[in-house]
Amino acid sequence: MSDLPDLLQLTEAGDRRYTVFQPAESAEGRDVVFSGQLLGQMMMASDRNAEGKDIRSVHAVFARAGSYLSPIEVDVESLQAGRTWASDTVTARQNGKLLSRATVLMNVVDADLMRHGPAMPDAPGFADLSPSSGAQAFPGAELRAVPGEQTNGDVPVEMAWHRFQRPVESPAANQAVLVWATCGYLIGLAMRPHADTVDFGQAHVSLSTGVIGHTVHFLERFDVSRPLLITHEATKAATGRVYGQGSVFTEDGVLVAAFHQDAMAKDAGRTLDPRTAM
Repeated sequence: MSDLPDLLQLTEAGDRRYTVFQPAESAEGRDVVFSGQLLGQMMMASDRNAEGKDIRSVHAVFARAGSYLSPIEVDVESLQAGRTWASDTVTARQNGKLLSRATVLMNVVDADLMRHGPAMPDAPGFADLSPSSGAQAFPGAELRAVPGEQTNGDVPVEMAWHRFQRPVESPAANQAVLVWATCGYLIGLAMRPHADTVDFGQAHVSLSTGVIGHTVHFLERFDVSRPLLITHEATKAATGRVYGQGSVFTEDGVLVAAFHQDAMAKDAGRTLDPRTAM
């Protein structure tokens, strides 16, 4: 599709096999492909043969770190394709090695049988906040962080408004732009209550950190060129791991997505190369 951002463009390399776009600069300033980038690209590969269905959920496991210096290929295998539901497995490989595998569930959007949902958290509006510097978002998107250190009991929480610079046509492209901003915050957020003993600046130096599993549920269609409130909650940190979750709401309070993440955050026991280490 001509309106797609470059990062979501795919080049056909065979039957349901594609080469993904690799940016000139790393999202994190390191030679480690960002999980949110690869997740969005795998979703776009699955969407190529969706036949009018929307992506309902995606669950990805990131088994190995990828590099920006070599091409990455993704291939799609259909598990099932019916009139209402379909599902794919999507595998990303680089230099013959498996990087990640995702299960993508798709569905036709039906009329409501019933409708309810949670209330949106109380937060200043998008227009009341200023853009955040160094935000971890899809290139061309801005984040406006809600100030203060929110908590849910003893659990650290943060919220930010997200808006992409222009509309994109397909539901999958909107989802792929948004998913980037759901991946990169939970590990650092989990460290916030432990700032006296854990130095986030040591990530990839003396601390091994990285996203291992990420799941997103897309509950209604949305427009990424309109403000969306993303909440992050670092629910549990223990045993060298972080479990976190979050939600995405429109400005008028409709829950449109929810996500969950399993991540690693542990003492590496040695000095790492921050350019390539998790």
